[in-house]
Amino acid sequence: MKQPLWKTCRLFARVVLAFLACYMPAQASTLNVVTALSQSDPMYQGLLRFKQAVEQGSDNQIKVRLFVGSQLGNDNDILEQAMAGAPVAVLVDAGRLSFYQPEIGVLSAPYLIDNVEQLNVLVQSPMFEQWANALATQSGIKVLGFNWWQGERHVLTNKPVFTPDDLDGVRLRTIGAPVWISTIRAMGATPTPLSWAEVYSGLQQRVIDGAEAQHAGTYGARLYEVIGYVNKTRHIHLISGLVASNHWFSRLSKAHQALVQKSALEAGEFATSLVQARQSEIEQALAAAGVEIVEPDIDAFKHATQQVYTELGYENVYQRIQQYLAEQMGVDIKESH
Repeated sequence: MKQPLWKTCRLFARVVLAFLACYMPAQASTLNVVTALSQSDPMYQGLLRFKQAVEQGSDNQIKVRLFVGSQLGNDNDILEQAMAGAPVAVLVDAGRLSFYQPEIGVLSAPYLIDNVEQLNVLVQSPMFEQWANALATQSGIKVLGFNWWQGERHVLTNKPVFTPDDLDGVRLRTIGAPVWISTIRAMGATPTPLSWAEVYSGLQQRVIDGAEAQHAGTYGARLYEVIGYVNKTRHIHLISGLVASNHWFSRLSKAHQALVQKSALEAGEFATSLVQARQSEIEQALAAAGVEIVEPDIDAFKHATQQVYTELGYENVYQRIQQYLAEQMGVDIKESH
């Protein structure tokens, strides 16, 4: 059967990108950084900080080009290009990376941690280092920095949501990764994977009934124009990482490798601080735009989503995480999921 033209073109593009990555002179390295988010999002300001630090620190021997709105392809496309050796990077959540390293997906599991401080400790743990090393060696994906906290995820609808029962029959857009799909299903809704760029039109045309996102993403995508309620379920702390082609990274000098990773971590800290500072401001702006802010029964959602850890085989890694946090921070160990 003849392969469709678009598939042939896509395959050809990947081959060309991989070829260029392999034979591009190391002294004139260029990294294309892609995000699905808009320029108004705090994460974009973090990417700007990363670009400036890398270019200045390398005396412009490394050039960084930023692309917003998934201009070069969606997150999964960019990951595939990175695996093929192309000089690309993308800001991506752990759920998407779970296809290549299953355990790392637990970072996107529901109600895993309570605050940003716990997340920062977790992504600097020996466990996370093992997951990141496995991604690099087995899949060709290099973690540059995984401390980009985008905020708590909430349910966006056109009716108020107080308990999981209120989401019965609601087609809720989510990220197309196992941990996200299982979480949304456990919360009572019908998970509907859709690219972020299509969420606004999907809501407008009623392809979906709702979505789930952090405040900055909701506001940056102007979703307040097509939803009536932000239901603060806080079901996932969205932490993302800037990841790149391990092939591209390995061809840098040791000094430039250290510079790129240091810049990614510092930019992640900067972006996180912007999110933390703007949370209440953005919520007020959403309310001023006519969106009603709802405080659901969080305990009901926590109870409903306990099954996710069993479904995905995360019980053991969950216990390891809680034990590690208890040792490092003195926090109480949560009950097993």
